[in-house]
Amino acid sequence: MKTLLLVGLGGGLGAMARHLVGRFALHWPNAGFPLATLTVNVLGGCAMGLLVGWLAYEIDGGKDLRLFFGVGLLGGFTTFSAFSLEMVQMIQRKAWSGAVLYGTSSVVLSVLALMLGLMIARKMFTG
Repeated sequence: MKTLLLVGLGGGLGAMARHLVGRFALHWPNAGFPLATLTVNVLGGCAMGLLVGWLAYEIDGGKDLRLFFGVGLLGGFTTFSAFSLEMVQMIQRKAWSGAVLYGTSSVVLSVLALMLGLMIARKMFTG
């Protein structure tokens, strides 16, 4: 029961944060490019790196923190299903260059952001 509450509360907060980024993105000049999804996935990648780096130092309560932040909050915040839908929509519109740019940048930037978060966490927690 505790596990479900931690994941559910974190997921709800992550989903609300994701919604807010989407609302703010309505005011960004993006010309139909799914910038909000790219933004949350890159930020989520960096946050996951920070979390993993932090939890690697056997923080007390690490399992609960992993469930709340990693599974819940970041799971609700990042959105691979929206990324997949937006990719299919671009492909169906034959927006090939946008699809390639979006797919490549989403994967590469999210992985690099995770690596950056992990590096930052390692520097912060190794003294």
